[in-house]
Amino acid sequence: MHKKLDETLKTGGLIIFEAFSKTHLELRMKNPKVGGPKDLESLFSKEEVASDFANYEPLYFHEELVLLNEGKYHNGESSVIRFVGKKL
Repeated sequence: MHKKLDETLKTGGLIIFEAFSKTHLELRMKNPKVGGPKDLESLFSKEEVASDFANYEPLYFHEELVLLNEGKYHNGESSVIRFVGKKL
């Protein structure tokens, strides 16, 4: 879906992207209450995100451990990739 957004974003526009990282799967196995995808194919690596947004100037690009407290199904430590980029 995020690749579709690229088609509509003009040069100079900003994209904000956050997704569970592939390392999140290990955290999910330790704590199923943290939620997120159960399969590796639905998770992202920094390399995949960099490839998907190759035509962007990264303004912020980190893989981070965050503590989720988002209702019944997203509670606990998780690993996310956060990307903010400016379209070139």
